[in-house]
Amino acid sequence: MSNQEILDKLRDTIVNQDINGCAAATKEALGAGISAFDAINGGLSVGMKIVGDKFEAAELYLPQIMMSAKAMNAAMEVLTPELEKDQTDEGVGTAITFVQEGDIHDIGHRLVSTMLGANGFKIVDLGVDVPDNTILDEVKKLEGSKILLVGSALMTTSMLGQKDTVEALVEEKLRDSVKIMFGGAPVSDGWIAEIGADATAENAADAARVALQLMK
Repeated sequence: MSNQEILDKLRDTIVNQDINGCAAATKEALGAGISAFDAINGGLSVGMKIVGDKFEAAELYLPQIMMSAKAMNAAMEVLTPELEKDQTDEGVGTAITFVQEGDIHDIGHRLVSTMLGANGFKIVDLGVDVPDNTILDEVKKLEGSKILLVGSALMTTSMLGQKDTVEALVEEKLRDSVKIMFGGAPVSDGWIAEIGADATAENAADAARVALQLMK
């Protein structure tokens, strides 16, 4: 079986919500010499993109999305030790990832966190429905190091909270100590410019590329 066929198999286990099959295919990928990063970028994230598109088109529903997420988690249990081997002590920086207050949609958030970790970021995952005070406290703890804030919002209502987050950082005189990347279906380049954040991205793989650019 070629490497591309193995990656396609990984993709399909995500799309088909095959938890055990996903873990087995991940081990198969590593055994074939495919790197952890390529397994994520070329297989798992492709599957999650398909799942996300099907969800938006109402071809899949939340229970199926959750099963695909569990399959992704099973794969990450296999891949995380490999990713950690590749990371340097310094890394490229710390990514504080979170879903905006009032929002609990975390599939994209988890995938972006995974992709950033695969690209050398140390991940501090604050979870979902995160208030600004929690974000500020975490930034203060890490002040002086390279910090990237990565927030997501799937709903227009929670997206508005991204502006509040930027304003809170400005008020606490922390804005200059962080780079800020926001994502989610309603987020646009125009919105990023309006609220004074730094960047957005089309998808998880693009998020990793943009994040690395921001930290240069």
